[in-house]
Amino acid sequence: MTDTTAAEQPPLDPDTSEATKKQLDRAVEQGDAYKEAVLYMAEQVADTGGTKEAGDYLVGFAIEEAEGMYSLEGGELQWNNPHEENAHVEIAVMDAADGRFVPNLHVTASLVTPDGEELGPYDQQLVWHPMIYHYARNWVLPADGEYTLKVHIDPAPFLRHDEVNGRRFVEPVDVEFTGVSIERDKEPVQPPQ
Repeated sequence: MTDTTAAEQPPLDPDTSEATKKQLDRAVEQGDAYKEAVLYMAEQVADTGGTKEAGDYLVGFAIEEAEGMYSLEGGELQWNNPHEENAHVEIAVMDAADGRFVPNLHVTASLVTPDGEELGPYDQQLVWHPMIYHYARNWVLPADGEYTLKVHIDPAPFLRHDEVNGRRFVEPVDVEFTGVSIERDKEPVQPPQ
């Protein structure tokens, strides 16, 4: 479900006091590696996934079985297996200009069920993953079938360090993926003892 029709984002301007062409080339190398990992997750690991350009972003998604995860509770790591949850929705937000992961965003997602019911929007939390950072959560879905995934990204709250290239990520962005085939399942994994 990768959107191959999106126009190539123009590169960042290297003529600033903060960025040289060599530095921006290194950022693109980082982004290329991250995009490769996102596409691997979306197309080979997950049950379904894809990417689409939206504003200053390239947004990717992957959906697979609900997963167990650690969370920090009262200063201690707590392992949480899925209970009623039966799907795991992952959203990867990349800089469209260089492909790098964009951190510290408020990302929400909604799913429209096969019978037209809208679930959400729900916050997608930042998840550390051994391969790719992403925004995710486990969901409870009522049926298998074709869904519509709607992703909303608020303007980025972080500081930007470049008088020319830093004027980005200031508009809210909405992106929609249709025909997302989901089969519900969960993968309760026990943490190492």
